[in-house]
Amino acid sequence: MAPAITPVQTSATFPAATTVVVIGGGIVGLTAALALAERKIPVVLLEKGAIAGEQSSRNLGWVRKTSRLAEDIPLALASDRLWAMMPHRLGSDVGYRQAGIMFVARTQAQMALYEGWLKSVAHLSLDSRLLSRHEIAAMVPGGRGQWAGGIYTPSDGRAEPTLAASAIAKAAIARGAFIVENCAVRSLTLSAGKVSGVVTERGEIRCDQVLLAGGLWSRRFLGNHGVSLPTLPLICSVLRTRPMAGPTDIAVGAPDFSFRKHQDGGFIITQRGALDASLVPDHLLLGLRYLPQLRAQRDNLRISLGKNFLHDLTLARHWGAKSITPFEKVRMMDPPANRALNQEAMDNLMAAWPAFAKAEIADTWAGAIDVTPDSNPVIGPVTRIPGLTVATGFSGHGFGTSPAAGQLAADLVSGCQPIIDPAPYRFERF
Repeated sequence: MAPAITPVQTSATFPAATTVVVIGGGIVGLTAALALAERKIPVVLLEKGAIAGEQSSRNLGWVRKTSRLAEDIPLALASDRLWAMMPHRLGSDVGYRQAGIMFVARTQAQMALYEGWLKSVAHLSLDSRLLSRHEIAAMVPGGRGQWAGGIYTPSDGRAEPTLAASAIAKAAIARGAFIVENCAVRSLTLSAGKVSGVVTERGEIRCDQVLLAGGLWSRRFLGNHGVSLPTLPLICSVLRTRPMAGPTDIAVGAPDFSFRKHQDGGFIITQRGALDASLVPDHLLLGLRYLPQLRAQRDNLRISLGKNFLHDLTLARHWGAKSITPFEKVRMMDPPANRALNQEAMDNLMAAWPAFAKAEIADTWAGAIDVTPDSNPVIGPVTRIPGLTVATGFSGHGFGTSPAAGQLAADLVSGCQPIIDPAPYRFERF
C-alpha cells in the first residue's frame, strides 16, 4: 500500500461545464490545478482513484538538480524557487529542506560519469562540486565505504510526498478548483476535431481545454484516441525506518543504495542500483525505442515475466465512451514491494554505514514509474488533438520538478508566458 497522505475533503459533485479539465490527481496535475485556480481560471481535476495514490506518494522525495540532463536543469532550478515558496503559498509546511544531496562512487569509471556531467552543466553555474573520499568521510561520518570520490550539490534537498500533494490539493480547492476522486475519465469529447469536453463514468463535463497528467495511465488513455505515447513501467521498492540516529541530514546515493532523512527522524531507503521490470505487452511493442537505455542500464534492471503480463492483456486498449475502462478496473496501481531488493539495500547500506544496523523497519512499499525513451517528461500540446495538453512521463524524477512542471503545464493550457522554455519537453520529439 502507498504511504498514507494527509486527508483532503474533495468534492462529491462537479459542474457541468468548466474551462479546463485536469485528468489525474498526482502532484503535477494538482500543481497545475492550483496554478490555474490562482489565476481565476475555472478548473476541475478528476482522479480515477485517490489523489496521490500512486507514484506521487510513493517516491523518495528527492528534490535534485544533480545528474539531470542539461536541458532539464532550468525546470529543476525553477522548482527550487517554487519549493521554497510553498509554506507561504500553501499555508503549510511540506517538509522542503535544502539539506543537500551527495552521490558517492566506488570506481574511477563512476567518478568519470560525475565529472562528465559536471562539465556538461558548467554553463548553468550550479553549486555542484566533486568530493574526495576524505571529504565524504567528514561530511557523512561513521562510514566504512571505500569511495573513489563523489559529487555534492548543497542546494539540492528533499520534501515529503505524503504532505505535499494534499497541501497543494487543499490550496487549490480553497482557490476555487473542483477536485473529484473516484471518477475516471473515459474519453475526450471532440467538436470539429477540437476538445470540447470529457466523458467520465459519472457523466460529461464540457470544457475548452484538457490537461492529461495521468502518469503511467496516460499512454493507454491516448492510445484509445489513436495517439501513441512511448512510456514503459518500472517498479521501485522502498522502505522507511523508524526514527533513529543517522550519520547526516544530507541525502546520499551510492551505486547500490540510497538514503535520506524523513521528517519523523527515520530514513527513506531504496536499492538505487535495481528496478523491477515486470514485463507487459508494451515492453514488446516499444522495446526497440529503449535499446540505448537498456544498454546503459541493463545491470540495474531485474527483468521478470509473470502475472503482470497476463493481467495487462485483460485491460482494454480501445473502448467507447459508455464502456467500463481500465481506469475503473484498476483504481490504484499498487505493486508489492520486492523484499529481496529492500534487503539488498539494507545490507549494502549497513556495510557502508554501520549505524544503520540498528534500524527498525516501519514500512515498505513500491511504486510504478512511467519512463520515456530519453528519461525526460512530456509537457506540451498534442497537435493532433487541439485543446489537449499532456504532462506525463516523468521517469521517476517528477516529484522534485513538480512545482515548475505543473506551472509550465498551466502556462501552456492558459496561454501565459511559460515559466521556462518548454521545447525540451515537446510531444513531437518522439
